[in-house]
Amino acid sequence: MSLMVVSMACVGFFLLQGAWPHVYGQDKPFLSAWPSTVVSEGEHVSLQCRSRLGFNKFSLSKEDGMPVPELYNGVFQNSFLMGPVTPAHAGTYRCWGSHPHSPTGWSAPSNPLVIMVTGVHRKPSLLAHPGPLVKSGETVILQCWSDIRFEHFLLHREGTTEDPLRLVGELHDAGSQVNYSVGPMTPALAGTYRCFGSVTHLPYELSAPSDPLDIVIIGLYGKPSLSAQPGPTVQAGESVTLSCSSRRSYDIYHLSREERGHELRLPAVPKVNGTFQADFPLGPATHGGTYRCFGSFRDSPYEWSKSSDPLLISVTGNPSNSWPSPTEPSSKIGNPRHLHVLIGTSVVIIPFAILLFFLLHRWCSNKKNAVVMDQEPAGNRTVNREDSDEQDPQEVTYAQLDHCVFTQRKITCPSQRPKTPPTDTSVYTELPNAEPRSKVFSRP
Repeated sequence: MSLMVVSMACVGFFLLQGAWPHVYGQDKPFLSAWPSTVVSEGEHVSLQCRSRLGFNKFSLSKEDGMPVPELYNGVFQNSFLMGPVTPAHAGTYRCWGSHPHSPTGWSAPSNPLVIMVTGVHRKPSLLAHPGPLVKSGETVILQCWSDIRFEHFLLHREGTTEDPLRLVGELHDAGSQVNYSVGPMTPALAGTYRCFGSVTHLPYELSAPSDPLDIVIIGLYGKPSLSAQPGPTVQAGESVTLSCSSRRSYDIYHLSREERGHELRLPAVPKVNGTFQADFPLGPATHGGTYRCFGSFRDSPYEWSKSSDPLLISVTGNPSNSWPSPTEPSSKIGNPRHLHVLIGTSVVIIPFAILLFFLLHRWCSNKKNAVVMDQEPAGNRTVNREDSDEQDPQEVTYAQLDHCVFTQRKITCPSQRPKTPPTDTSVYTELPNAEPRSKVFSRP
């Protein structure tokens, strides 16, 4: 009997020895961050240390980067609220737990937890190829690029606590980029994505987040129908409304235009005919396009139905006849920019035309004077034509001497000399015309 008691005591001792290090030295707690390990600069994050062994005290430490003074010699109850966050808070954290029966003994360190602070650099851009609407089982490429030469990019899906997907960026002269392959697509992969960039020497200090990109899985439910009022063909400037409807009780309808990828959403409204419908007023028609619509439920916003049949909207007529266009101004409405150009051109052309007219007039006058001077008229002699026995020529060329200019012209002379001599004092000289030499006569 005594031997049995001793044996049981030994077994209990060894079991206790095995359990003691498990409780106080070997069991490690689990460290997590809420709402996420990716924190914008200036916001707060809660670090939570949990264990199934009943630890009531926790201690935190930061392993790399700049130190965080508020963690020194601090003991916390389950969680620690950190913030407003600065780039100094970026780094790797661990926690330890302490059992109430052994306040001086600490557990093994927890898993490492990396806190990344965003907003240190300019945001990159995030695109989806071939598009953000992905069928079940297909793969989509998310491309993150920036004009900054980031050595690393991180892709994060909002609403998850999992670590962002980190990839090495491809550097080039225009900046850097990286491609993430997401798929085969399932409802678990659908959601809102953002990407970040970082440099090598500061791996946990990230850029500002890219604009959000919604990746939606489509084709999970029956397709709705899409119609147009007053019809698929409208006049330019005429109002058109697209109606998406289904007998399935969708909460939301989504309307997309293929050429632009722009999406509108409206709540579904039950109708008296048992359908659920949403009316999308597009306003005055300007340009045509191909439209589709989808249905979804409120509790799963990233899971859409199959696409409706495509609906082509055609616009006829000249839009400028109904409303002014920024690229095609109406003929009835003046374009201020064109008016300014017309006025400016007129201001240049009119003075130029006046100057040209003046120069032509001056040139013609000089040429006329030069022709007359070349005739060498008789200077101060007073001459006149007397009777001659020879036959008078029917046409005489004369030069009239004036004080300022010479003018040359032809007159037809009468066949007989007038009986009364002329009383004017004009001086004439006969110039060579039909005869080989000129005849000069002096008035007495």
